Amino acid sequence: MSEFLGAVKAHLQDLDLDIQDEDVEEELVVVSDEERGINNLIVDCEDPILILEQAIMPIPSDPKDLYERLLEINRTLIHGAFALDKETGTILFRDTLRLDTLDRAEIEGTINALGLALAENAGELLSYSDY
Repeated sequence: MSEFLGAVKAHLQDLDLDIQDEDVEEELVVVSDEERGINNLIVDCEDPILILEQAIMPIPSDPKDLYERLLEINRTLIHGAFALDKETGTILFRDTLRLDTLDRAEIEGTINALGLALAENAGELLSYSDY
């Protein structure tokens, strides 16, 4: 296990996030915290950065004004942004942080920003869904 993955895991455990899965070779973990709306958040050490990604919903077949709305929401976020992964057809939340200067507060900021973004916008985002 790399020094970065070990430090990241320690920070995640300090934040009481439940580690659901881990791939030491790929240097990533998957965490959840239902109370904060965190569900299968991928935390990936890709030296020199830490990538945090959580799938939010499938890209709807007719996105209407969704893309414009995502850009408006992104402007209000403290950390991270909503993004599109056309390869998987998913709207996701993504943030990147530097590994060499990473501390617990930075990861906590991303986790809190994701939780807040979901609390404030989940209903509206789901209204664009095909389901």
